Amino acid sequence: MIAYAISDKTNLDFKNLEASFKKIASKASMVVYRDKNNLNYKSNAKLFLQSARKYSFKKILLHTDIDLANKLKADGVHLQSTQLRDIFYAKEKGLFVVASTHTIEEALLAQEMGADMITISPIFNSPDKGEPMGIDKLKEIILKINIPVIALGGIITDEQIKECICAGAAGFASIRYFAT
Repeated sequence: MIAYAISDKTNLDFKNLEASFKKIASKASMVVYRDKNNLNYKSNAKLFLQSARKYSFKKILLHTDIDLANKLKADGVHLQSTQLRDIFYAKEKGLFVVASTHTIEEALLAQEMGADMITISPIFNSPDKGEPMGIDKLKEIILKINIPVIALGGIITDEQIKECICAGAAGFASIRYFAT
């Protein structure tokens, strides 16, 4: 099972990266540096990668910036649903690509464009993410996709993780789960 930590201010403290990564690495097999509003993203990305590489994450990714991920030799990039047409470019750079999707149409496009795996969200209630699709819709999408599908959105308990895995998800992604 893939346990994918999405970083934000609640689970990643640049003043104490060692403690943050120790906590995240105790639960996660993959991690992405995501900080949409940080003017220091590029310098922080370098620090993030240096610190994360001390742990046994299977993949360490950067969010949205294909060229920076390539330059800093991240394992890959996590692209937003508005970037699905950029998947091919990221793959040309040799990057592992996770694509955010919210509909079956986006999921199929991400697969067609060559994504290595997708997140589908929101599964459960999640702040500012709209109406959750629920487990039945997750199952429906998984049946139509041939690459790993990672459940995302409102996943904060082991019971929710179990529901997603039982639905056929290859794993889960979360911010809040890795903050505790």
